[in-house]
Amino acid sequence: MLPDNKSIEYSLTLLYGVGFPASNKILKLANIDKNKKVSSLSEEEVKKILAVIEKDYLVEGELREEVNGNIKRLREIGSYRGIRHAKGLPVRGQRTRSNARTKRGKRKTVGALRKEAWAKIEQQKVGGAPQTPQAPTPGASKSSA
Repeated sequence: MLPDNKSIEYSLTLLYGVGFPASNKILKLANIDKNKKVSSLSEEEVKKILAVIEKDYLVEGELREEVNGNIKRLREIGSYRGIRHAKGLPVRGQRTRSNARTKRGKRKTVGALRKEAWAKIEQQKVGGAPQTPQAPTPGASKSSA
């Protein structure tokens, strides 16, 4: 559904798979003024636009199906691009050391642990008492006099 109060040139770009250049081409092929509002289009003009879109363009669900099919094919044949899609990493050669946050998601900080924190984790894994060395008690050590 297109917004009534906007120009038809802009409104067509709200369809998945139609940008401004394609919108202008569609309107040129249908012989419709691009500054005309959607609400002022006649039924005949709407049919012309729909005919041009159906004949020459893949939009919305059909385009999404084709794109998903292409990605699925790349995964199945095991190509580099398919592997990158499967792992959720950038596909077209972008660097991942410092960027690619959109594709990889929120940062997960990985760093060094202190000895105390590491001992706690190990203790929880084993489920026993902490394995820290005891300091010698005074008077228990042998002294030579």
